Amino acid sequence: MRIGIIGCGTVANRHAAAITGLSEELELAALCDHTAAKAQAFAEKYAPEAAIYTDHRAMLEKAGLDLVVICVPPYAHTDEVECAAQGGIHILMEKPIALTSEQAWRMVECVEQAGIKTQVGFQFRFGEAVEKFKALQAEGKTGRVALFTGRYFSNALHADWWRDRSKSGGQVIEQAIHLFDMMRYFMGEPAAVYSRQENLLHQDVPGYTSDDTSATVVTFRDGGIGVITATNNAVPGKWIGDYRVVAHKVTADFVSANIATLTQTDEAHTPVIAIDSERDVRREQLRDLINAVKTGGTTRTPLREGATVLDLLLKARQAAEERREITL
Repeated sequence: MRIGIIGCGTVANRHAAAITGLSEELELAALCDHTAAKAQAFAEKYAPEAAIYTDHRAMLEKAGLDLVVICVPPYAHTDEVECAAQGGIHILMEKPIALTSEQAWRMVECVEQAGIKTQVGFQFRFGEAVEKFKALQAEGKTGRVALFTGRYFSNALHADWWRDRSKSGGQVIEQAIHLFDMMRYFMGEPAAVYSRQENLLHQDVPGYTSDDTSATVVTFRDGGIGVITATNNAVPGKWIGDYRVVAHKVTADFVSANIATLTQTDEAHTPVIAIDSERDVRREQLRDLINAVKTGGTTRTPLREGATVLDLLLKARQAAEERREITL
């Protein structure tokens, strides 16, 4: 299958590495960035023969692609999804897929009407430890999930657009979204959300309007509770996104999607399952999309999932602004 990338920034490197790891199934055939030199440098690193474009419409029309990976920042989304859908090109798209609910659901409608396969960049659903917990959950061995607690801790100024909340959505929407996706994946659909989101520690940084300190409480339809905290003023150079899940029969401590300790709590000797994997979750995410294209099946994280999580986080922002709980 011929694959192209739109947006040759930092995250595109991770997708390119996953693509080259599946070279028996994929050819990185085209690259698009508004700066031609940036796309060319990217090609020299990953795919010297790839065609270079500065216009995504031209690439999607002329490059003969089967798949496209969309890696542009959330504020820069225009009609990439619509153009790919019109051309019957399947999509892997980085999160958040949009900054408004209206734009996100237009994308969903477009791809579902076109019948193409889509995948959102919620790669942590493909971690080995996450898959083990989900398997136990499906077998009824975890029991009801009552509590999810997670933290997203970082300390970096990131790009100019990231610091501008109007362009990135803020830390909760642009970064901690991964934890909210994990929470939904384990606990189902939310019923209400309350959040506090503040810029407390970067007020002296010009152009920094993103939240850098937040706490969000989500209640679920079956009564379960989720709590996620985030900050951009923790240990420099470290990116911490760990979480804990308390179910009726199992308590799970996730260091990452690949590393976790699952303790069976409904038995006297409390057996422990330890998972410590180095699985390439982006490669597995891409493999899942390839399989859906080949078989006509469904992907684990279709675009609809991206819109649903975004809606939750937009309601969390509303709750923070209005200082009240929002019913979903």
